[in-house]
Amino acid sequence: MTRAEVDAFLDVLEGIEGFSYRKLFDGTTADTKMSPDEILALGVRMRAAHTQDRTLGALAAVVPDDKVELVSRVLGMLAAAKRPMRVFSTLQPAQEWLQRQPRV
Repeated sequence: MTRAEVDAFLDVLEGIEGFSYRKLFDGTTADTKMSPDEILALGVRMRAAHTQDRTLGALAAVVPDDKVELVSRVLGMLAAAKRPMRVFSTLQPAQEWLQRQPRV
């Protein structure tokens, strides 16, 4: 994954007003060579989107074991968001958790 790909995804979410939907990010086979500065910039962008007056749906992120800590830190930057967020290392628990979250 590149920064441009994530920015494009966020642009689509904004364009269709999709932030209120529950979201499952399946990054189990994804890899990135983004620099820490690029990851930080994405975190800043997502946090800014959360400060707008909008309803946010739950987010479950599934990543390989070696990426859980990094993704957890990035999502930690978004902790101010008024929505449930969790990072998982396997898909099934993420799907089950997300199904238990309320639709908004």
